[in-house]
Amino acid sequence: MRKSKKKVAEQTQAIDLTPMLDVVFIMLIFFIVTASFIKEAGIDISRTEAVTADQRKVSILVAINENNDIWIDKKKVDERAVKLNILRLFTENPKGGMVIQADNQADVEAIGLVADAAKEIGVVNIAISTGEK
Repeated sequence: MRKSKKKVAEQTQAIDLTPMLDVVFIMLIFFIVTASFIKEAGIDISRTEAVTADQRKVSILVAINENNDIWIDKKKVDERAVKLNILRLFTENPKGGMVIQADNQADVEAIGLVADAAKEIGVVNIAISTGEK
């Protein structure tokens, strides 16, 4: 009789860690999902310096390198497909703005092409990314 009561007492004193692990994993998933990630253009660009600069929330990030290659969403895009790619990203988040990261050696025509395509779609907030002076 004493052995059976002793086994029952040992089993009831054991701590079950399963609910605690469930809570930890749920919290981990919550923090991963709600973390804001930094958008990158996919190429390194040497930006023009400016005195006045402000931070903006961006949904579309376009990069133009020194060879006037246009990069959207970490992919090199042909000039004819710029409007279509901007439209795709704009429909995902219509409230966000667009930032153009242009290299110092990039032509103004390439920047204008991207800005005009965004204006035609209806993107209101368009900014040119610069470095701090």
